[in-house]
Amino acid sequence: MRTYLAVIDDTEEAEIALRFAARRAAKTGGTVLVLALIEPAEFVTWGGVQATMEDEARQRAEGLVARVSGSLFDEAGIRPSILVRQGDAVHVVRELLSENDGIAALVLGACASGSPGPLVSHFAGADAGKLPCPVMVIPGSLTPEAVDRLS
Repeated sequence: MRTYLAVIDDTEEAEIALRFAARRAAKTGGTVLVLALIEPAEFVTWGGVQATMEDEARQRAEGLVARVSGSLFDEAGIRPSILVRQGDAVHVVRELLSENDGIAALVLGACASGSPGPLVSHFAGADAGKLPCPVMVIPGSLTPEAVDRLS
């Protein structure tokens, strides 16, 4: 089964990329793996405070995934797998791609203007030829209708 890996955060371009991934999965009989990343927390002297900070970050990420994926996946008729991981974004994505050979494509959203974003810059850059799957870069300027038409 084709799995489309979509990395999300609280940006518009991430939501557009997720929409594209869901539509492609629905049309190809595949599924979507949604990855929400949590930045590593700064070291705090008291372990309880550190754990609370990490738990709050995880809850925010899970809430974001639930908000973004709810109606979209109902429309497309598929249920995504949701993964929340903490760490450096590039390292976490690379690790996930190497662990899961069922990932058919890495789907990333590019900012509508300016720098495309750190993940797009990295994975569509010099090391793109070494990846185990294609990278789909979805322009952040696309409307939902355009995404539906193109996917």
